[in-house]
Amino acid sequence: MAEEKLLEIKDLHVTVDGTEVLKGVSLSVGEGEIHALFGPNGSGKTTLLNTVIGFARYHVTQGSIWFKGQDITNATIDERARLGVGISFQRPPTIRGVTLRSLISFSSPSLTDEEIERTAERLDAREFLDREINAGLSGGEMKRTEMLQIILQSPDFVCLDEPESGVDLENMALIGKAARIALGRDSFDGAGCRSIKSRRADYKAGLVITHTGQIMDHIFVDKGHVLMNGEIVCSGNAAELLGEIRSHGYTECFRCAGCAGRRA
Repeated sequence: MAEEKLLEIKDLHVTVDGTEVLKGVSLSVGEGEIHALFGPNGSGKTTLLNTVIGFARYHVTQGSIWFKGQDITNATIDERARLGVGISFQRPPTIRGVTLRSLISFSSPSLTDEEIERTAERLDAREFLDREINAGLSGGEMKRTEMLQIILQSPDFVCLDEPESGVDLENMALIGKAARIALGRDSFDGAGCRSIKSRRADYKAGLVITHTGQIMDHIFVDKGHVLMNGEIVCSGNAAELLGEIRSHGYTECFRCAGCAGRRA
């Protein structure tokens, strides 16, 4: 039986402010899979995630996005969120006049205040609940509040845009654990994924942008893709791809013998 595709992107062309950024991207993520997205700055990685989420600034001129068997190419952000698509941003905005607690309560109305408080405490983010969103926070503090939101939202498909960005080594283990929890691989009580998930199909799926690969020390990635100049130039084993990138850089990694037969 063929594995079901949770997210399927077909020949996606996207313009931003009149400039074509994505030029025919195709990839699919199966149920319970985590894929990593590599690529130099400006290659279109964040554009791809923001298009999947549905931001109006990102205009699909060709191709389609399918989620859970539904064409969501023209769906609104809230429609996609209700279907189970969520994102943790690399650089989340500061929102004046809105507290983190109120945003979480609005987006996840079934949560009790005790649940919010308990989860925030475990992410060392409780002190930020009644502050304006991201106001005066460091990069690492913003990441903790972002992970708090995605864990409590509990989407079926998790987009993580450079979760290690701005995080020091001391806090990387916490962010890594938070990513595992958001993806259904771990729990705050230390039980581990085997005791809380009986089947791989129960895991959340995800698409993770990473430059350093640090997040891959904390989550197992099933497949990697190299995105350059708006196109996927290579797909394959994520750890091997990262090793080639570190050794040869982006311009040469997909030409090397280690990538033979893996070009997308």
